[in-house]
Amino acid sequence: MPLRRMGRPGLIGMAARTAVVAGTATAVSGNVARRQDARAQQKSAEEQAQQQQQWEAQQYQAQQAAAAAPPPAAPAAGVDVVAELQKLAALKQQGILDDAEFAAAKAKLLG
Repeated sequence: MPLRRMGRPGLIGMAARTAVVAGTATAVSGNVARRQDARAQQKSAEEQAQQQQQWEAQQYQAQQAAAAAPPPAAPAAGVDVVAELQKLAALKQQGILDDAEFAAAKAKLLG
């Protein structure tokens, strides 16, 4: 019966141990990568849901503001709108009204 040496493993034993360690390391790193990917996907989904909620809130606020805004005023009865616009244009050409004043008066006139 041959004597077996105790102590340092032989070449095959070292190769087997290295394979086990490498396999374990690969499995662990694969698990870590999968967990990180899952967390990243979850975070992305949460961010998308939050952005969707913000967009919906903005849309709701815009609808509420539009509903609360008073309807535009109708031009006064008996006013010749075309004649009034011509008067405003003449005042603008003469330099009496600037662009902002002209636009405001025209908007008021047109309602």
